[in-house]
Amino acid sequence: MQNTLTIGKSRVRGFTLIEIMVVIAILGIMAAIVVPKLVGHTDTAKVVAAKQDIANIKQALILYKLDNQRYPTTEQGLQSLVTKPTVGPAANGWKTDGYLEKIPKDPWGNPYQYLCPGIKGEFDVFSFGADGQPGGEGINADIGSWDL
Repeated sequence: MQNTLTIGKSRVRGFTLIEIMVVIAILGIMAAIVVPKLVGHTDTAKVVAAKQDIANIKQALILYKLDNQRYPTTEQGLQSLVTKPTVGPAANGWKTDGYLEKIPKDPWGNPYQYLCPGIKGEFDVFSFGADGQPGGEGINADIGSWDL
């Protein structure tokens, strides 16, 4: 039932309290159904984002090697992709604008790890996962360049 209010010659129609409460209840039920489904995908999305970051870093490392005949050492680290290394082997072919704009953090806010030579390849770029610790299972598992 609509309440009407007459002001001058025009009528203003409004909603009853019951109608507003029904709409709020429906929105609450919809939120209760949808939100848990979305929350479960957050962890999966973070793993996918980490793999994408690692793939981008891996490509930058390959370009670095093409220009400098070697990958940066572990000591030089991933920062060598942003600024010319000042320690370790000279990077005489280093591009003046670098290979990456900045080194991203993993989706959990931790720095990506880099080893060269790597344990599982020529180099290893990896994240320790959600727990920030080596090893683990599920979302806590290490995610690395060896997975790509």
